[in-house]
Amino acid sequence: MTQQLRNIGIFAHVDAGKTTLSEQLLTHAGVLRKAGSVDQGTARTDDLPIERRRGISVKSTCVRLTWKGVTINLIDTPGHVDFSAEVERSLWALDAAVLVVCGVEGVQPQTETLFHALKEQHVPTILFINKMDREGASSAAVLSQLQRLLSPATVCMDDANGLLEVLCDLDDELMERYLCGDDPEKSELLEKLYKHARRCEAHPVLMGSALRDQGIEPLLDAILTCLPGPEDCADELCGVVFAAAQDRMLGRGVWVRLYGGSLENRTAVPLPAGIDPLTGEEKWVQKKITQIRTVDGADAGAVHAGEIAVVYGLGDIRIGHVFGNSLKLPRRVEPGRLRTPLITVQAIPDRPEDMQALRAACDVLSGEDPLLEARYVRSLNELHLHVMGTIQLEILQELLSTRFGLQAHFTRPAVIYRETLAKPAVGFVAYTMPKPCWAILRFQMEPAPRGSGVTFSSTVSQRSIQPRYQHQVEQALPLALAQGRLGWQVTDVKLTLVDGSDHIWHTHPLDFIVATPMAIQDGLARGGSVLLEPILSIRFLLPPECVGRVISDVAAMRGEVLETLTEAERVILTCRVPVESSMNYASTLASITGGRGAMSARLDSYRECPMELGAVARRRSVDPLDTSRYILAARSALEGGIFDL
Repeated sequence: MTQQLRNIGIFAHVDAGKTTLSEQLLTHAGVLRKAGSVDQGTARTDDLPIERRRGISVKSTCVRLTWKGVTINLIDTPGHVDFSAEVERSLWALDAAVLVVCGVEGVQPQTETLFHALKEQHVPTILFINKMDREGASSAAVLSQLQRLLSPATVCMDDANGLLEVLCDLDDELMERYLCGDDPEKSELLEKLYKHARRCEAHPVLMGSALRDQGIEPLLDAILTCLPGPEDCADELCGVVFAAAQDRMLGRGVWVRLYGGSLENRTAVPLPAGIDPLTGEEKWVQKKITQIRTVDGADAGAVHAGEIAVVYGLGDIRIGHVFGNSLKLPRRVEPGRLRTPLITVQAIPDRPEDMQALRAACDVLSGEDPLLEARYVRSLNELHLHVMGTIQLEILQELLSTRFGLQAHFTRPAVIYRETLAKPAVGFVAYTMPKPCWAILRFQMEPAPRGSGVTFSSTVSQRSIQPRYQHQVEQALPLALAQGRLGWQVTDVKLTLVDGSDHIWHTHPLDFIVATPMAIQDGLARGGSVLLEPILSIRFLLPPECVGRVISDVAAMRGEVLETLTEAERVILTCRVPVESSMNYASTLASITGGRGAMSARLDSYRECPMELGAVARRRSVDPLDTSRYILAARSALEGGIFDL
């Protein structure tokens, strides 16, 4: 069964011709009578109206085709970096990938990012050099870049000498035979290439032109021979939700990839329903599957190991939810690994009375893209979103208008800072009044190395604080650290619960959840705060005459040049630059290079930032150090409460 199925993702830097290639694959497989056009808005995989109008992919699309008796589920992903979250979620569902590279532009910044993400996740990948019909296209130059910038184990399938060289590096027996004068046939070399490609040890390269319908069938053949199908899975249930879909009749559906077991119509699925504030335990509800559809929209009734399907009836199940045993997944499901939002905006309805509808719409969009993280601050009547960049904002504004009938605008993007503890401190609270309540906590709080996040441990005996209450303390830490004294999320801190007590009669189940933020904020106030700003690692591809100007701009942006590499007719600059000063630099770069320059960015680290160059965020709920108001809010006597974060 699994040998007759391939789950393939298709990836590329924007404008490399990925969607046009997908159209040709569908046409040669007989799914389409004629390939659609991105420019004319007729591409099958660009099925949203906004994609057809703009000629840009903003969501991943899964389509099915059959080639030589093998079913291929093809996931076409966006190329623009603002939609990296879509690309990342696609990685959860696929078994292998095709990475498209432009034959003229060669290896572009996003090409490298995508390849190394695929390599890190151990996804077998073949490369297709596209646009070989264009003036300036050079297979030799691009192949050299692939071997230097991506992997030395990239090799053209038609190059017998190149195959022998790459495979000898991977196969000691072959190397020994070659040194003894035994030259293997090309057919044997190809068989060995297929084996190493399926293991993600070698990366076959093919060439052609999607626009001119060249090289399409050899690529389809390579998908069958070089890329693996799903592994044979045990009966134990294991699967992941990687995308959401909306149906007018059936409501919200979710795209599911199963790695083990099966799901059927009417199956009852246990789903998390949040944390019980009284006990600190996770609550669960049972939801029944109402319908399962195949990739091409047919009623399936069930989805089995290795397959992808759309499942309805599970309500607002979150993207990234894992069915069954998560240890059986071939790779980690962790939103934000490829790229995480570093800027935030406030969404404002053009008509104030539309705020409720705007909130509902943004909640729906957050359900489809968890990194969007729509957050309504009741006390301020503000709606905030985390976004990747300005292109995503333009798409969001149009989606709100076309899909939800809402007119809204956004404030100027602001950087999402972090903060940490300046020096070791003790955080203490004795929450014993007004009765009935009793929760005494003492934390030892210490700064931790950059990038280490938050660590928690307890040295308090179970006699002093019962285990269930200590569990509540740990459950309350995200709430306690959501905003520090500067208003930003607290990170890079080591927390140790060193003392405290409960009371056999007076402790209420909610007391330790209420008390934890008070103790943590007390420690933050005593230790002082350090503002941390996000720093990007940026790679520029530049014409030589523009290098001096860009280096000067990097210095003006408080950045530093790490490496300069000259190759052929371009220069590669690797730099570190703060997000705050580089947010709008892409348009500046396009202007000074006449559109010939490119840049890609990823989060490098957070580093200390002087307060005069940063910003303080407004508190979204009652300050835990404002004890009287905070306790009233915790007991629901004030609107907003302590959980309004």
